[in-house]
Amino acid sequence: MDRSTLRGRPRQAAALLAAAITVTVFCAADAVARSHPFGPRTRAVNDLGNQYVPFHAHLWDLLHGRSDGGLLVNWQSGFGSSFLPDLGTYLSSPFALLVALFPRDEIDLAVYAVTVLKTACAGAAMAWLLLRLRSGRWWAAGLLGAAYALCGWSLTDASYNPMWLDGLIALPLLCLVGEWTLAGRRRPLGVLIVALAWIANFYTAYMATLGAGLVLLLRLWLSGLPRRRALTAAGRAAVTVALGVGLAAPLVTVVYFGTKHAYPGRVTHFAPVATQDLLARLLPATYGFGTPALFVGTTALLLALALPFHRAAPVRVRAGWSLLVAAVTLSAQWTPTHLAWHAFTTPNGSPYRQTFVLCALLVIAAWHTLSYGVPGRRAVAAATALLALIAAIASRSGLVHSYVWPVLLLAVAGALGGLLLLRRAEAARPAAPTGPGAGGGPAAEQGPGAGRGRHGEPGGDGRAAEAGAAAGGAAARRRTTLAGLAVALLAGAQLGEATAASAVATRLRLNHMDDYAPWGSRQQRQAEAISRADGWPAYRTDPGREQTVGNDPMMVGGQGAQYYSSLTADVFSRTLTALGDGWTSRGRNVQSLDNAVTDAIFSVGARVHSPPDQHQRWNPRDRGPVTVSRQDVPPLVTVRPSAAPTARTGVSAFGPSPYRNQELLLGTRVYTVPPLTVRTGDGGQPDRAAGDRAGAVIEAPRTKAAAAHRPTIAARCPAGSEVYLWAPRFSGTARLTGTPARPLTGRFTSDTTKIAAMQRLGTAPPSGRVRIELSPTRTGTVPDGAVGCLDTARLRTAVQRLKTTGAGEVTVSDGTVRALLPAGSEGTAVLAVPRIAGWRCAAGGAPAAPAQTYYGLIAVPLDGSATSVTCTFRPPGLRLGTAVGGVSLLTLVLLGTVTAVRGRRAAHRPALRTASAP
Repeated sequence: MDRSTLRGRPRQAAALLAAAITVTVFCAADAVARSHPFGPRTRAVNDLGNQYVPFHAHLWDLLHGRSDGGLLVNWQSGFGSSFLPDLGTYLSSPFALLVALFPRDEIDLAVYAVTVLKTACAGAAMAWLLLRLRSGRWWAAGLLGAAYALCGWSLTDASYNPMWLDGLIALPLLCLVGEWTLAGRRRPLGVLIVALAWIANFYTAYMATLGAGLVLLLRLWLSGLPRRRALTAAGRAAVTVALGVGLAAPLVTVVYFGTKHAYPGRVTHFAPVATQDLLARLLPATYGFGTPALFVGTTALLLALALPFHRAAPVRVRAGWSLLVAAVTLSAQWTPTHLAWHAFTTPNGSPYRQTFVLCALLVIAAWHTLSYGVPGRRAVAAATALLALIAAIASRSGLVHSYVWPVLLLAVAGALGGLLLLRRAEAARPAAPTGPGAGGGPAAEQGPGAGRGRHGEPGGDGRAAEAGAAAGGAAARRRTTLAGLAVALLAGAQLGEATAASAVATRLRLNHMDDYAPWGSRQQRQAEAISRADGWPAYRTDPGREQTVGNDPMMVGGQGAQYYSSLTADVFSRTLTALGDGWTSRGRNVQSLDNAVTDAIFSVGARVHSPPDQHQRWNPRDRGPVTVSRQDVPPLVTVRPSAAPTARTGVSAFGPSPYRNQELLLGTRVYTVPPLTVRTGDGGQPDRAAGDRAGAVIEAPRTKAAAAHRPTIAARCPAGSEVYLWAPRFSGTARLTGTPARPLTGRFTSDTTKIAAMQRLGTAPPSGRVRIELSPTRTGTVPDGAVGCLDTARLRTAVQRLKTTGAGEVTVSDGTVRALLPAGSEGTAVLAVPRIAGWRCAAGGAPAAPAQTYYGLIAVPLDGSATSVTCTFRPPGLRLGTAVGGVSLLTLVLLGTVTAVRGRRAAHRPALRTASAP
């Protein structure tokens, strides 16, 4: 792009510069940190690897027609989960569709590319907004736009929560919508931008809307408009937002009702961080989970701090933006306003998710400082003194490490040096020429020969003009050189500190969070094994107990119990927990349950068995091939001879024993639950715990000598029965001893956020004496009734009976299940699908009614006349959201029509007056 183009299109140039800097820094930082895809270290930390990458993989399958399910139901996860709320939470951004352009085995790279693109677009949008708010240097807008895109919140929080980046883009766009409402222009486009922002990610769009509203109110105050015109503009903005949110309602309402039916998780209470930690996050290369990442770059911070002292800016501008920044900062630390920012619910995880709004306000304040000219020495000195005070207070924070200071000092030197050169470049601008021939005076009117001597050579006045022109050219070159050096220094300082900040955050996240391996040979072998074994919907294929991530079915295929979402249904989590399953993330990350009875209940006919994921640092000796075991199971729809289900057969009807709860769903007694004798490592009786951790206390060994003497569990089981151990609050390994058959090692993990799943340990010996050796890794408990002895012959008999009376054919589409039943079926048809909200069923030709529940599963009463059952799913809130969206669309069309008619009439009246004039 040449110089004339840059002068003609400053906003486009600024946007491109911001995007280019953002991409450069983002990729350079990952290269420095040796993070994927530029190094061996994974970037799939926490929910990025556990949720977001798997959901994008499922979207890839959906777009390529390879998924089990559609927009309504995800049949791969949670034995059938509602997908539209997940789509609206994780995948509704238009950028998410780009993953379809990548190979399936490069899904991690696809998500990374989408993340980089979103961040770059946020910088471009902010650069565009800055030049719309006030004219100025395009390159300065580009640098500050990049500062916003590379703010601490973006680099440390949103980079591994890519759906939040849509809010980073939405905020400057919504501020642009506010500018249009001030001018009374582009209402339809404004409504569409609001709708798109709320569709892309309603959570951060809510915060961005609040932030844009604050900016609009300040702009109204600064504009000096009469009260009536100001109220009119505010009303236009409110209508624009209401119509935009209304258009997004079909998705927003589904997500809202999905949260109402989700497992509650943990209730948290907000506690503001210490002042030194708050100020520390303004500095580069600081990191602390749960603290507001306020870093926007030293240059932007210095300019924002200089605004109150910049005399070239009007007092109202200085006071308005400075007070707004201060007010939003304080609102992040006060509980009532904190709740308002987060939709009146303190989130699980980082409690400062609105920080990007404050970062935007700092950047906008910095822009207003620079747009009124480079601040003078006093203003810069005052800003530097404030920065020094911030650094001094922040030095007491544990978030500031030794490497922060050289990065900060270099950034300050670059920022001050750049501003000084820029100030000199402005000072080098020549004053308007004066004296003879300088303007329109007499010398200018003397004609072509004026200023020349007798022989046509330059006279005194001509030589002075030429000398002035030469001096002006030299001054222009000097000014250009100084400005170029200033830009290079400012850009270099920004590139360096932002790269350092991002690289430090990337490395420190690996030390503080769980991390997961990107797609590799392990997942490829699993996917191939599942593809060969898959028989859906005749039976399910579970990806296996040894998971790679919390959403393995979406990553490698199959139809399992594993499911991790913020919207994991309460009924599903409680049902699987009652059956002995384990979970993490306080009940929202339900795991696979490797159990023969639950496999029969949920029609799991094939199960993948993989070695432990070595990325999770299990014993390297625990390696082996990926295998598949098969089991004869009933169909997806079975018939139980019980009476019509009632509320008493819901999840609340389960008892404390998972073995007895499995038998309730199976309909047959298949377990022996023997009394236990638990002993500590020294042979004594363990202490007892009460409450939800009731049972024998198993303490972790404190010395190597103590570790040699392991706690044990003794019981008696029928010879040949399969031995299971259920110890949800135990952490460590368990191994069956004294049996000729090769025992299995059960791995149990539990803490305040997770419980362990029931596991099979092997076969009871001919003597029936079962001895289980425990190797605890932390103090936990073993409950009464922890051991279950499964009679496999009884289980086979129960399966055959259910197959005989079950459905002869089952077809499954996106949100519909249809089963053909034997003639004369009476009792209750049970679908091996959690009874989440939204299911409606009908037997035969009867009208559809809300599905009933059979111990947490879908149930349909049968009277003997129906030979088929049909169940359909519609997520709660979809009908309401569609109605609201329709009304909003109709209102927008009517307003557009009225505006167009008024415009034509207004244009027609002057024409009539002109035609009627004499």
